[in-house]
Amino acid sequence: MQNAIVIIPTYNERENIRAIIDAVFALPKSFHLLIVDDNSPDGTGQIVEELQQVYNTTENRLQLYKRSGKLGLGTAYITGFKYALEKNYDYILEMDADFSHDPKDLVHLHTACEARGADVSIGSRYATGVNVVNWPMGRVLLSYFASTYVRLITSIPVKDTTAGFVCYRRKVLQTIPLDEIKFVGYAFQIEMKFLAWKFGFNLQEVPIIFTDRTRGESKMSAGIFKEAFFGVLQMTIQSWFKKYIPVG
Repeated sequence: MQNAIVIIPTYNERENIRAIIDAVFALPKSFHLLIVDDNSPDGTGQIVEELQQVYNTTENRLQLYKRSGKLGLGTAYITGFKYALEKNYDYILEMDADFSHDPKDLVHLHTACEARGADVSIGSRYATGVNVVNWPMGRVLLSYFASTYVRLITSIPVKDTTAGFVCYRRKVLQTIPLDEIKFVGYAFQIEMKFLAWKFGFNLQEVPIIFTDRTRGESKMSAGIFKEAFFGVLQMTIQSWFKKYIPVG
């Protein structure tokens, strides 16, 4: 059994899925891959099944979990987390399918956890300034100040709180009550980091360069931002009345 698995949720990523899978499997570190596909109408799942015939000749490196429909980013990751825990992976990573996250940085995230003591390593756009390519200035500012807002409200010591490029040690996902996660959109990423921090885990940011997708369509919407804005307030207030027993 390999010790690290990368979870990639997909919905209509036909234009990217083959290339992202090939890129992950070309890395010097031998990762396993789990694609959580929400019944993509464009045939993303079928492409993954074709590639399983290529990559699974000696071991089950490429795994596919097919869901009934578009059920939300957060629930896709939780499905993936539970799968990875059940299969006894030590390190569970998450990333997007659209190459906004450079697959080569998976190695750096894994190293931060395996060799540098991080319990959660975060591929951060803002750890060393603003490292974003191809985003319009309005979206850069919105993302940057969204993370600033989260830090102000929650006091979490993370500069890129909405980042979706993360590596978790197994014990983090065993500690966080996954069935109690409330958010389904990008606020899910905030909630996971917040809970990991509240439980006393070591969060480290790894600088990355984020490049906006060039193929396929973004899943961002006004509703996602609304969930994050109001959800952070609600999450923080509720945390005042909860006990988080730090890890040993």
